[in-house]
Amino acid sequence: MPNIVRTTSDNPDFGHLVSELDAYLRVLDGDDHEFYAQFNKTSLLKNALICYDNEVAVGIGAYKEYDTETAEIKRMYTRSEYRGQGIAKAILKELETWAREEGYTQAILETGHLQKDAIGLYQKLGYEITENFGQYIGVENSVCMKKSLNKPYF
Repeated sequence: MPNIVRTTSDNPDFGHLVSELDAYLRVLDGDDHEFYAQFNKTSLLKNALICYDNEVAVGIGAYKEYDTETAEIKRMYTRSEYRGQGIAKAILKELETWAREEGYTQAILETGHLQKDAIGLYQKLGYEITENFGQYIGVENSVCMKKSLNKPYF
């Protein structure tokens, strides 16, 4: 089983995988990439996770406070050659556990319509599509989701 480590966005391995994620999203989002990129700055994330497989960083995720009750899941990414192995699921569950430990009762996230696998994963883990929040209000390509952190895992 891969090893998941709690860290911050200052961790070089986290930064390296963020660069890979941004390159992937630049292609996927096309002309919309710069709009989304402005909301995904990682320099201030104090709640970041890195998944290692034999000391190789293979996946990341993070959260930041949206409000006093809500953690916003950010920067979920698994290297393509490691997808389908449960890494994203493990990272998301650990993010939720960490958020609960810090007193959050709800998690929210934003992803894109083209990220069908991500939407499927989030729904499988109990997230429900909701109205777009914050900076994503009125953005047609965004899919916003939420989950009560009191809800059991599936």
